[in-house]
Amino acid sequence: MIPASLRALLDATDGQRRADWAGREVWLAREPWGELAVSLQGAQVLHFLPFAGAPDGPEDARAEGSLPAPAADASQSPEGLVPGGWLWVTPTPQALPGAIRGGIPLCWPWFADERTADESPDRSGPMHGPARKADWRLEAVDEHEEGVELHLSPVERLHSQLVPRAVIQANAQRLHVELITEHVGETPVKITGALHSYLAVAEAHACRVEGLAGARYLDKLADFAEREQQGELGVRGGLDRIYHSNAELVLDDGRRRLRVARQGSDSAVVWHPGEALPADTSAEAGRHFLCIESANTRLDPVWLVPGAQHLLGTTLSLVGDA
Repeated sequence: MIPASLRALLDATDGQRRADWAGREVWLAREPWGELAVSLQGAQVLHFLPFAGAPDGPEDARAEGSLPAPAADASQSPEGLVPGGWLWVTPTPQALPGAIRGGIPLCWPWFADERTADESPDRSGPMHGPARKADWRLEAVDEHEEGVELHLSPVERLHSQLVPRAVIQANAQRLHVELITEHVGETPVKITGALHSYLAVAEAHACRVEGLAGARYLDKLADFAEREQQGELGVRGGLDRIYHSNAELVLDDGRRRLRVARQGSDSAVVWHPGEALPADTSAEAGRHFLCIESANTRLDPVWLVPGAQHLLGTTLSLVGDA
C-alpha cells in the first residue's frame, strides 16, 4: 500500500529505471517477476509486489495478491494510498532531510535509545542512527530470470570504525533484506539496530501475529516492564514491545498470511502507535500498517571486534509459498 504518486511512477516503468519521488532518487523495477522500489536515501525498500501466481499478469497480481484495500476514495486522490504490495508507505512523507516513514528503514548502528555506538560527544545523534537519512550508492544490480539482487553502500562514512552495506533480493516469491556491518577499526564496538519493516495490512487493530506465544517481552509503553506473551498476539490498540525470540512469525490480517523470518536477530519488535500517530501519518493511513521488525536491541546487542562482521536480515514470503 503506497502513495498514488509512487504508484504512478511504477506504472510508467518498463524494466528498470531511476526517478525522483518526494525529492529523493528512487530505483524502480517492473519486471515479469514483480515490482520493487528502493529509495537511495537510506537504502530503503519502499515497495515490493511479486507477480507469482497471477495468470492475467501484473494488474491481476495487484488486485489479487491477498493485499489490503485502501480507503474508499484513496485511489482518486494523488495524496492517498493505493492498494498493492506487501509494504506500507505514508502518503505524506517528510521533506528532506527528514526520513521516509514506511517500507523497510535501516536503523543503524543503534536502535531507539540504545546509543552505545553513537560517537557524538553527548550521544545526541539521530533517533535510530544516521543510516536511514544518509545517501546510499547503488553499487551493483545483479539480474536473473527469477528476480534481482541490489548491493548498496553509504556515499559518506557514517562511523569511524564500522562500515555498513545493504543487500536486497527480490523475486516472484519473496523479499529478503540484509544489513551487514563490518568492523574496520581497532577497538570493540557494541551495536544495536533494526530493519524497521512497515507491513501493509487491511486493518491494524484486527491483526494477529503468530509465533510469539510464551515469549518474554519488554513493554515499552509500561516503562519496559517484563512480561510473558499469553497465547498468540492479537493487536487491539497501540503497542510497542520487544520480544526475546528468534522464532519465525506469521502476520495474519484476515486477507493474507505473511511469513516474517529473521536472521542474526534474537529480538522481534512489534509496534503500532495506536491513536498516538506521528505527524506525517493521518488516522486513515495509520490503520493500514503494522511493524514487525528484525532487530538487535538491549536484549541482544552485538559486540563487534576488529575484523568481525554481523548480518541482520529479514525475509518476507506468503505462507504457502515454497
